[in-house]
Amino acid sequence: MPRSVNNVASRKRRKKILNRAKGNWGERGNVYTAARQTVEKGMQYAYRDRRAKKRNFRALWIARINAGVRQFGMSYSVFMDKIHKNNITLNRKSLADLAMNDPDAFKAVVESLK
Repeated sequence: MPRSVNNVASRKRRKKILNRAKGNWGERGNVYTAARQTVEKGMQYAYRDRRAKKRNFRALWIARINAGVRQFGMSYSVFMDKIHKNNITLNRKSLADLAMNDPDAFKAVVESLK
């Protein structure tokens, strides 16, 4: 019985990897084995950094809220404690946006807590 190879599927599999590796320097973009390693590592980085991005944005929001609240003689931790005790349901993202882009509204939030 002749040997059966599924060349269509294997070509598709290789092509998918090479398309993902397109734009890489040298053989990383056009040699299958090097491209596969590059793509696999890149996907690991992408998975990791989708989670790290959430941490980075939260840290940015906290820094912005802290900077905005310090103008009114309050620390970030005291501000967030009062936010929670007064059942204000604004999250850090929206508070940071207020602190940056609408200082008057942010001032009203801070004044309502004092």
